[in-house]
Amino acid sequence: EVQLVESGGGLVQAGGSLRLSCAASGFTFDDYTIGWFRQVPGKDREWVSCISISNGLTYYADSVRGRFTISSDNAKNTVYLQMNSLKPEDTAVYYCAITKQIATTPEFYDYWGQGTQVTVSS
Repeated sequence: EVQLVESGGGLVQAGGSLRLSCAASGFTFDDYTIGWFRQVPGKDREWVSCISISNGLTYYADSVRGRFTISSDNAKNTVYLQMNSLKPEDTAVYYCAITKQIATTPEFYDYWGQGTQVTVSS
């Protein structure tokens, strides 16, 4: 059974940092790309970043490039999203998801975690 469990969300002041984790199980980690999305109520789910586990290539949305860093610990089957210089507009529920492609839209992702709330106060 595929499981993706996010953790690390919370409340932080603008300019602060958080590190999200996505612990994965139930599939061959190296075969997938793992992505992070975020969603606020009433809006579509927004792609944030993804990493190809097999070759380590990383991709970022323009809105987070230079502030967020995605990485993986293959020994732990875990992907991280280090978020620095956080802004109030980063407030959202953050989800991790898996796909066998490099994709920036939700429909290409096969499995999703339950999400973790990130709130950035001004």
